[in-house]
Amino acid sequence: MRGIMSRRAALRGLIGGSLVNIGLPPLEIFFDQHGQAYADGRLPKRLLLFFWGNGVLPDRWLPETTGSDWILSEQLSPLESVRDDFTLISGMEVKIPNRLTHISGPAGLFSGADIKMYGPEDYTFTQPTFDQRIAGHIGDQTRFRSLEVGVSPFVKGLSYNGPDSVNPPESNLTNLFNRLFGSSFRAPGDEPIFDPKLALRRSVLDGVMEDSRRLKRRLGQVDQQRVDQHLQSIRELERNLASLEADPPNLAACQRPSVPSVSTDMGARPAMSERTSVLADLIGMALACDQTRVLSAWYTDPFSDVLFPTADAGHHQLTHDEPGDQPQVNDIVKGIMGDLGQLIQKLKEIPEGDTNLLDNTVILATTDVSYGRSHAINEYPMILAGGGGDYRLGIHHRYEFAENASNVTLSLMRSMGMPLSSFGEDDAYTERGLPELERES
Repeated sequence: MRGIMSRRAALRGLIGGSLVNIGLPPLEIFFDQHGQAYADGRLPKRLLLFFWGNGVLPDRWLPETTGSDWILSEQLSPLESVRDDFTLISGMEVKIPNRLTHISGPAGLFSGADIKMYGPEDYTFTQPTFDQRIAGHIGDQTRFRSLEVGVSPFVKGLSYNGPDSVNPPESNLTNLFNRLFGSSFRAPGDEPIFDPKLALRRSVLDGVMEDSRRLKRRLGQVDQQRVDQHLQSIRELERNLASLEADPPNLAACQRPSVPSVSTDMGARPAMSERTSVLADLIGMALACDQTRVLSAWYTDPFSDVLFPTADAGHHQLTHDEPGDQPQVNDIVKGIMGDLGQLIQKLKEIPEGDTNLLDNTVILATTDVSYGRSHAINEYPMILAGGGGDYRLGIHHRYEFAENASNVTLSLMRSMGMPLSSFGEDDAYTERGLPELERES
């Protein structure tokens, strides 16, 4: 029965008169006899951008050793369990003028060009960001040209189609679930409310069970088990969303220390790790079901003042005002790395042919500055994870002479099949890429 079904197959049904369409996980019936490619083509490559705001503490981020035997630094230690699945790059510098703190760094890295200023803090990117350039190249092959998602509920993102055209990330996890899987439950008002009782009665799965039963009669035992596991993971995700919204985290704002001319309005304290866990499931399903091949996950924005657990003030304020060696900032960065590790591990656990989803995904994890207090854009923090970029993994590769960060962006676009000879403008221009990190074919 192998090779007789397209990987585009999906489970379909109706809930309350609305169409439900649930993509399937990679099944043996989709693959060739070697389990290394879909019967109708190669396994797709995916790009995933993971971004957080406010940088790192360089003296606790940069490891003292390089190569394959490197020892993870304190701030990278939460990634120990996935150390063989990523490579740390150090010694990079964004080569555009650092005219707007927290913004010039990602503008130069993502678009290869300087920003345009309309006012002291009013700006736009002048060129499309690399994720949208890749989406323009491969996005017509999937349901969504690209997806932009947010961990922080306040995130705005930096994915640009061009000047003054931003792709806002979806940070309402229920909205994202509904968008991806076509569920019909909505509550009146501007923001959908996930009612746990309604979810259990009218799960999106209820609408596709008959189609699921018909499908399983055509599948082998292994594929039947994978379908069951996939549907169970969707059911569990629905329950997790219900739990997260029915019993929200502590939203009590904490009081900032008295700092002249700084607002004391701290806003809410989102459950970032819990949100990351749910979002990792959604991202994994979106990529595995080939709904998109270009996805950006905006953990927090530049300047983000999100209140993290146990923090006395917002993240951005702490990077400037916390005294001494900034233990709270250090804990925040380590927490972010732990959440990045969650995401990497989730993709690694999703089988795809005789490999896994992480093997066919390339992840760039980066931020807006190196040292938050100084707003520096040299020693730019960058992690490359996953096998989709054909990079050597499990190493720390250091450049000693302020290497052009555009090399990373150009290499990533080439790895996604774009036949580019160069990237960037002025000092950010490059033709090089990352030949020293590429695996031998």
